[in-house]
Amino acid sequence: MSETKSGPQPRASVLQIKAYVPGTAREGAGKVYKLSSNETPLGPSPKARHAYVEAAEHLELYPDGGATALRQAIGARYGIDPNRIVCGAGSDELISLLCQTYLEPGDETVYSQHGFLMYKISTLASGGVPVVAPETDLTTDVDAMLACVTDRTRLVFLANPNNPTGTYLPFEEVRRLHAGLPDDVILVLDAAYAEYVRRNDYSAGIDLVANANNVVMMRTFSKIHGLAAVRLGWAFCPEAIADILNRVRGPFNVNTPAIAAGVAAIGDAAFMDKAIAHNERWLPWLTGELETLGLSVTPSVGNFILVHFPDTDGKRAPDADACLQDRGVYVRRMEAYGLPHALRVTIGTEEANRLVVEALAAFMRNG
Repeated sequence: MSETKSGPQPRASVLQIKAYVPGTAREGAGKVYKLSSNETPLGPSPKARHAYVEAAEHLELYPDGGATALRQAIGARYGIDPNRIVCGAGSDELISLLCQTYLEPGDETVYSQHGFLMYKISTLASGGVPVVAPETDLTTDVDAMLACVTDRTRLVFLANPNNPTGTYLPFEEVRRLHAGLPDDVILVLDAAYAEYVRRNDYSAGIDLVANANNVVMMRTFSKIHGLAAVRLGWAFCPEAIADILNRVRGPFNVNTPAIAAGVAAIGDAAFMDKAIAHNERWLPWLTGELETLGLSVTPSVGNFILVHFPDTDGKRAPDADACLQDRGVYVRRMEAYGLPHALRVTIGTEEANRLVVEALAAFMRNG
């Protein structure tokens, strides 16, 4: 006699999910520096902050279900059709919507070895099968990705730049990946960190979306725009995909203060330039200082670095993490990404960046 299960049971694939654990920082007696979530050290644009507060005067009213003003502002900023833009509660929701909409049970998604954890979580939550393509030198390998595509593949996720490695694919490689995919497979370009990239051979993918029927580009307001708390993201899609996503998303999935803050943020080009300039100064500085200490740092084009520690007693990544926490600095452990010997460090304020170097210099000296 078979054992009878008691109580409601979830979809079997859901039980394979390990809950996403965000970067954290604990309150302590002294000052705390949170460098664990790739948040901008400059905060949001003052214009966005003002717009958010103004919107709070009418919290009794439902939001505009189409986030019209925000889509129009994004369209004007990037020269794209607002009708092909879908907004969401962060790009996390858009990833989830794509999986919910395009995966039947047993269908597959493909993503790179150290890709964003939400690709796997959203795939399993939708009854799909996540397929992981190996990377080369912590960088997405196009040939490896294409080799993973089968007749069950429905979505291919490419984080470009990639979190947590900070590496990127030149746009010609992205085009080659797209050219190798069947027409019924959607290439999802996750460009959450695109604004930080200073490389001539990089593109977030707007042109590719504009001229293809199976490419979606996602962006976020959580990083360079400093609006992580309000949960705001957007996707530029082919018309048919935008239509489908608008059918399944919640009718008021983006709230009024978020819409107002987003419109103001994307219109404040001067503030965004200031954030870019800060990153351009401190990303190479922090990388160079840590390399001088004898640590290996993966070259990054984002607003964070991946720092590798030796597999030696007293010198491992968890030991370094504990040392940093003793000084009030919180960074991101990488075990969940299959990188147990590394820590991801967000580019912070000048004070925070210098403290990281000071702490790790003492750590490497003393263990």
